[in-house]
Amino acid sequence: MLLEAKNTKVIGKVAKVVRQQQKLDQTTAGSFAGCGINFVSQFENGKPTVQLEKALNMLSALGIKVYLDVPDSSCNQKLQELTGNE
Repeated sequence: MLLEAKNTKVIGKVAKVVRQQQKLDQTTAGSFAGCGINFVSQFENGKPTVQLEKALNMLSALGIKVYLDVPDSSCNQKLQELTGNE
C-alpha cells in the first residue's frame, strides 16, 4: 500500500498501527530498531524533531520501506549513481 506522508504525525500513526498489527509492544519494536522506548513513543506521537536515522531504522524494523518520489526533471545520472539505480 502506498501512502503519502504529509507530516510527522501521519508517519508516526502509520508506524504505530503497523507495530500493533504485528503484536509488538513499543519496547520490543524499539529493540529491533536499536531505539529506546522513549524514542518509539515520541516517534509514534509525531514529534517533528526526532532523529531521521532512528526514524528510518524504526520504519525498517517494522518492514516499512521509504521511497523518495523525485520529480522527473531532477532525475539525472548523478542521482542514479547516488542510489545505485544505474
